[in-house]
Amino acid sequence: MREAVRLAVRVEVATVHWQSAQAYAWPLGLAAVVGGIGAWLILWIYHRLKGRDRRRARIGRVLGLPLATAWPLLLLIPALQATPLQDPVLGNLQHVLHIALTACFIWLLVRAVAAGERAILRSHPIDVSDNLEARRIQTQTRVLSRVLMGGIIVLGASLVLLTFPMVQKIGTALLASAGLIGLVAGIAAKPVFGNLIAGLQIAVTQPIRLDDVVIVEGEWGRIEEIGSSYVVVRIWDERRMVVPLTWFIENPFQNWTRRSADLLGTAFLWLDYRAPIAAIRAELERICRGEALWDGRVCVTQVTETSERAIQVRLLVSARSSGDAFDLRCLVRERMLDFLAREHPQSLPQVRARLQHEDELDMPRGPRARTADVRSPGAEDGEAAIVGPVAGHPGGSRRPLAGNSGSAGQRPALPDHGSPASISASVSKCGGRRARVRCS
Repeated sequence: MREAVRLAVRVEVATVHWQSAQAYAWPLGLAAVVGGIGAWLILWIYHRLKGRDRRRARIGRVLGLPLATAWPLLLLIPALQATPLQDPVLGNLQHVLHIALTACFIWLLVRAVAAGERAILRSHPIDVSDNLEARRIQTQTRVLSRVLMGGIIVLGASLVLLTFPMVQKIGTALLASAGLIGLVAGIAAKPVFGNLIAGLQIAVTQPIRLDDVVIVEGEWGRIEEIGSSYVVVRIWDERRMVVPLTWFIENPFQNWTRRSADLLGTAFLWLDYRAPIAAIRAELERICRGEALWDGRVCVTQVTETSERAIQVRLLVSARSSGDAFDLRCLVRERMLDFLAREHPQSLPQVRARLQHEDELDMPRGPRARTADVRSPGAEDGEAAIVGPVAGHPGGSRRPLAGNSGSAGQRPALPDHGSPASISASVSKCGGRRARVRCS
């Protein structure tokens, strides 16, 4: 009798457990099966459309992964409500599912913005000769799309955090003390917001665009990438320079393709004074006419500088881009030097030296300079009169002039030998002989 009762109790407990399991298994299992089949079907369509380039295919690729993730989660919400679960377990599970669905929705929005960006970039390629408008549109699209993506992610994260009661209380406290907290947060986030505002300024005013030729910190390069906080400059030797966005707003730099890619290039040559400028001008025109790098606008030869030994000739040419201008400058310089060395070798810079015999270096002897001929009228020594020669005396005899002290016919007192007027130098030979200096 007791065993029968025990058996009946066990059967009744097993029946209760089975009924409870059925209450959980049916809704959850059905949601899992339907959600799994739907996710597999969405992924199958996604992979089928992956290699196609039609508009519908691109839309399907954007929606594929987020929908395949969100579909099973969406079915789990009514399935959990159909189970005997009670709060707080049911509320916590539903909260997690809502957060997951919000993340899928944010993911979908970000993918949609990225797809729109790719569509705009694809319709405005920059690998064409006249790409100024395309570079302007691509720059605005890239910067604004990244700002929009960042705003979507921040908004989604805020919505998720606000679903927690503790975060709501913290938000209320922050609003109550918004002044001080806002000041501290603003100072802490200054680099982030500075780059964000700089990105918006670059997108609107466009001091730089994608593929622009710029000179940054003395380096020649092209704008390769404009991110949300930095710019990547591809330097001519394949190096990459990463520059913050705020640098382009706060510092001057050179942009060689701001309005047009056309550029002037110069090649300077130092030549001798006997260089035939007319022949050089004709040769430059011949070189430019035979080169595809020349755009036909400017071909000028000018003498821009002179020195005591040579002249500077500037060869000014024009090209369609900075790369063509650099190649054309090198080509013009190379061919012009070859032309001068072949046709006019005397035009190259020369250093002239004249060799003379030692006897030819003797300086001609003239009459010895007289003191009165080289002396100023008493300006240095404050004398009231000067010493002049006696008329008709070939040797330069001295006599006192009117007002000079001393008796007539008597030689006046000489000034100090350190005075410039009291020394007369006579050099007999320049070829290494000793100079003879005599005091007057």
